[in-house]
Amino acid sequence: MNKKTLIFTSLLCLGLTQLAYSPPDEGMFPLSEIHKLDLKKAGLKIDQNEIYNPGTPSLVDALVNVGGCTGSFISNEGLIVTNHHCAFSAVQLASTPEHDYLTDGFVANTREREIEAKGLTCRITDSYEDVSDQVLGAIAQIDDPASRIKLINEVMKNIALDAEKKDPTIKAEVSEMFIGKSYVLFRYKTIQDVRLVYVPSRNIGEYGGETDNWVWPRHTGDFSFMRAYVSPDGKPAKYAKENVPYKPKKFLKVNPNGTNEEDFVFILGYPGRTFRHRPAAYIEYQQDYLLPYTSELYDYQNATMESVGKKDKTTELKLATRIKRNANVLKNYRGKLKGLKGIGLIAQKEQEDAALAAFINNDVNLKAKYGTLMNDIDQTYKLINGDANRDLWLGQIYTSTSLLNVAKNINAFKTAMDEVPTDKKQAFFEQNLPKLKTALAGIYEAYDIDADRRIFKRMVLDASKFKPNQRVVATDKITNKGANSETLTDDFINDAFGLTKLKDQNYVVNSLLKSPKSISDYNDAILVFEKDIAKQIQELKPEKDRREGVVNKLMGDYVNVKEKFLKKDFIPDANSTLRLTYGYVRGYSPADASYMRPYTTIKGILEKGATGNPEFAYPALIKTLWEAKDFGNFAKKDLKDVPVSFLYNMDTTGGNSGSPIMNAYGELIGVNFDRAYEATINDYAWNESYSRSIGVDIRYVLWVAQKIDKADFLLKEIGVKL
Repeated sequence: MNKKTLIFTSLLCLGLTQLAYSPPDEGMFPLSEIHKLDLKKAGLKIDQNEIYNPGTPSLVDALVNVGGCTGSFISNEGLIVTNHHCAFSAVQLASTPEHDYLTDGFVANTREREIEAKGLTCRITDSYEDVSDQVLGAIAQIDDPASRIKLINEVMKNIALDAEKKDPTIKAEVSEMFIGKSYVLFRYKTIQDVRLVYVPSRNIGEYGGETDNWVWPRHTGDFSFMRAYVSPDGKPAKYAKENVPYKPKKFLKVNPNGTNEEDFVFILGYPGRTFRHRPAAYIEYQQDYLLPYTSELYDYQNATMESVGKKDKTTELKLATRIKRNANVLKNYRGKLKGLKGIGLIAQKEQEDAALAAFINNDVNLKAKYGTLMNDIDQTYKLINGDANRDLWLGQIYTSTSLLNVAKNINAFKTAMDEVPTDKKQAFFEQNLPKLKTALAGIYEAYDIDADRRIFKRMVLDASKFKPNQRVVATDKITNKGANSETLTDDFINDAFGLTKLKDQNYVVNSLLKSPKSISDYNDAILVFEKDIAKQIQELKPEKDRREGVVNKLMGDYVNVKEKFLKKDFIPDANSTLRLTYGYVRGYSPADASYMRPYTTIKGILEKGATGNPEFAYPALIKTLWEAKDFGNFAKKDLKDVPVSFLYNMDTTGGNSGSPIMNAYGELIGVNFDRAYEATINDYAWNESYSRSIGVDIRYVLWVAQKIDKADFLLKEIGVKL
């Protein structure tokens, strides 16, 4: 056997051994579950304790939650890598028509040039503790559903407050791991000063736009770099020039060699919410109500805002983040709808629920305890579905219309102030005014009067079509006057939006909020409309609380008995707490007779660019460098090109955006940013055959940084040889 044959045989044996190991059916493993895994057998080359080892710095200490996404420290100077879309809102807020960082990108080649990432903070998991006995023990004798859920929330809040009193340096939260069943106290450190270091141009960071969103093959350079700062004494502090870079307990080593197909990989991150342990009735609510309503509404909103944004660059920038977030959600929801129907998940769940019901009824003890469980679930969701249109509308009205959100904050402030004794009103006003101004400033940053008027009209006309049992009182006062609903709505909008002074931020901040008297004296049609909305929400609250309490108990029982039925312990649904998932770099077959390879290259950028679609525009320098084969040290030999994005069969969902993709040695080789369209239903079901996640290859990140944006300083800081 010659040397080449020996090497080939060894690699083949290794590959067969790895392929013989299959990850579990699904897997977003909490820290508490990692010790139960055999990651060595799966392909891990380091000691498993190097991932998570309480009391000792480990890879989890390099993880941060930033802006609802995940990020990771990659230097001992607080440098963080995450997604471009995770920094999007901060870049938008830093942009002006004169300095359009959103379009052109941003590179700070010195610390002094780094700019504040407004609205972003970093949250680091410090420790955790199971507190299920405390929470469930407090409600053991409570039968009333509304009282039960209220007490659960109170106990969760008090446990967190007690933890913060014991250690004022942390922020504590109790997270529900299984609805109605298990609860964990998490302690977090929060870094308040985050700064932008390097963000590529939009035609790299968002290459392909909505055409490619949630689609494979991808060629998106969805990455950005930030830096965490603390006060000179090492404590968290708000943005200040004298602050210094944060020194993390652990940072990830960047491996510029990337991966090969079938390599073992794993992710640590903060996945948002999944709903895999729910019955058919819950999935039916999602498929028939929440997903179609929200996606259609966001589609209309975006068309409206894009049209309004053509007025000028300032308006375009103001609305950019809202448009991007909406677009991401609506395409995700439409992917979910397609997936739910495509695999017939409701029918699958109905079969599972029927089998579970039979299992319960065939056991005397289980029947005595859970005999009405499945019927109770169905009846509860009939009530929920019966109010779904109105409830979804009420859930969207404030985010749809900025002035209503302004009105909500002002009315709430006025109401709270009215409840204060006369001699204490001024003190209340002065103490709470800064918080109100901050909230209003955030709303006005993405506000446009023309967009508000058009979207508000859509919302009112939608409500006018609701069934008698789902009427919205505030909109009925507009449309139920015996004439055409659209004409009446136009008349109201012309009067209300024309006369309101809430549309003038300067007036609101400097005149309306000048004194307790000025805010109490002011009133207009927008404030009156919002009061009616708030009043109806408050009137509906007792029943909503009752239903929430019922669902909480039912879902806890559902999981308990289903674990007995299947004779297995479930992995808790994701809930934005730190999780691990692992798998392999692997392609897939989304349709008959088709196979999607796991890597894309720069060549694909040029091919898409040739289609003429403006979302496939890219910097001219990319083509120049590619034609010259100037790939630096970042080409993948078998592809003879720089890999841009890659696929893997790991279990991810929202919140995993920006998660570090690590190789068998715990080195960073990519940044997770998306899923394939077929995998948008990961929130409800995961399957190795179609669930693929997408990351930007570290080789493309480094190539763009060095060759396109001349950010050599960044490569030096993270230890990559030039």
